[in-house]
Amino acid sequence: MSDKGQGTPDDGDLVAADGKIAVPDEVAEAVRTLLRWAGDDPTREGLVDTPRRVARAWKEYCAGYGEDPGVHLSRVFEEVGGYDEIVLLKDIPFQSHCEHHMAPIIGKAHIAYLPRNHVVGISKLARVLHGYARRLQVQERLTAEVADCIWHGLKPLGVAVVIEASHACMTARGVRTSGVGMVTSRMMGVFRDDDRSRKEVLSLMGMA
Repeated sequence: MSDKGQGTPDDGDLVAADGKIAVPDEVAEAVRTLLRWAGDDPTREGLVDTPRRVARAWKEYCAGYGEDPGVHLSRVFEEVGGYDEIVLLKDIPFQSHCEHHMAPIIGKAHIAYLPRNHVVGISKLARVLHGYARRLQVQERLTAEVADCIWHGLKPLGVAVVIEASHACMTARGVRTSGVGMVTSRMMGVFRDDDRSRKEVLSLMGMA
């Protein structure tokens, strides 16, 4: 599934007369049921169109289920002028939703790799991240999936992924503790085995 504009149908989606993704009646009714259970009236003016809006929004939030993030790493470049140092993309913003409460996860990721004999366009690293983030997630798995995808897709000497995020399932409900960030990391290859390399990449990320 390719990245498209907000609300734009993807290949394979049924399209309504207004050009938007057609929402099955049972999906819209499920949202109405939730609205009633929460204490509101889904027939009032402000909520009449909400069930289909919510359904289309969730189709967009979960667009990652329709793609293989690894395909973004299929085109590589070998003419790099002898460059053999760390490649790092910092502060990549992302949004996801936790699989436990379907609440937003909002954060940023730092993705680095040490090339073996080729590199990939830097935008592709962000596309890999978004491909996995646009699914119901836990941050630990998201971190591992991104790192593993780059490791197997590029076969570099090392991969380092660090994700910092805030979880609405903690800040907006339950313990309701705001200002708390969660940090997860996955180090592979030289970044895991060599202490000096690990310290270097963490320093470049601003984490050391």
